Amino acid sequence: MAFCISDSCVSCGSCESQCPVGAISAGDTKFEIDPDVCISCGACAAQCPVSAISE
Repeated sequence: MAFCISDSCVSCGSCESQCPVGAISAGDTKFEIDPDVCISCGACAAQCPVSAISE
């Protein structure tokens, strides 16, 4: 199952650079994870300063 970014996202962008497959991009109000590309490695969740990313 792919990781998801909640509405707690503060759009800091720290997760985007940690994704090894480029599944994260800036959305209209928060960053978003493409579930078809996400490999569920958890690198983004470990980097998020507000714990807005979960499985």
